[in-house]
Amino acid sequence: MSSLYLDNLKEHLALFAELHSLSADVDAAAAVLVESLRAGNKVMFCGNGGSAADSQHLAAELTGRFVDDRRPLAAIALSTDTSALTCIANDYSFAHVFDRQVRGLGRPGDCLVGISTSGNSENVLRAVTSAKEMGIHTIGLLGRSGGKLRALCDVTIIVSSPTTARIQEAHILIGHTLCGQIERGLGLCAAE
Repeated sequence: MSSLYLDNLKEHLALFAELHSLSADVDAAAAVLVESLRAGNKVMFCGNGGSAADSQHLAAELTGRFVDDRRPLAAIALSTDTSALTCIANDYSFAHVFDRQVRGLGRPGDCLVGISTSGNSENVLRAVTSAKEMGIHTIGLLGRSGGKLRALCDVTIIVSSPTTARIQEAHILIGHTLCGQIERGLGLCAAE
């Protein structure tokens, strides 16, 4: 009998062995994030399910701290306000839960990070479309082939795997790397 853990670990290691190919995309995304924050703008994150949890996790790394004690950075996960989510979903539809918030909270020069393992989440697609119309930078942290979001986002980081769990594992590694690059890019790290 095969071990599910060992099977998952084998799949994880095989995917992670290929992630070096995303280095330029991760660097490009980090540059956009640093530029936005340096200019006094904010980062908004959105996603569904596990990607909502990743959004909240990464926003907290920025407003709290990641590695070193430093000033808080302006970041918000659009999936955390249950009153806004339920109001918008009830009055409009679930497809609008993020784009209404982007239009209400976003400003030109901000950055929206849309996280979607399929690249086809309707509410993330609408949020990215609204962001682009408003002059907000867009980054897609995506999976599989990147879906429809691939062509919409200014910068995409695509984890090419058919397995949602493996994509999410890679997304959090990439997200943590972006947080570290932001701290370095803004000169907020202690001397190494």
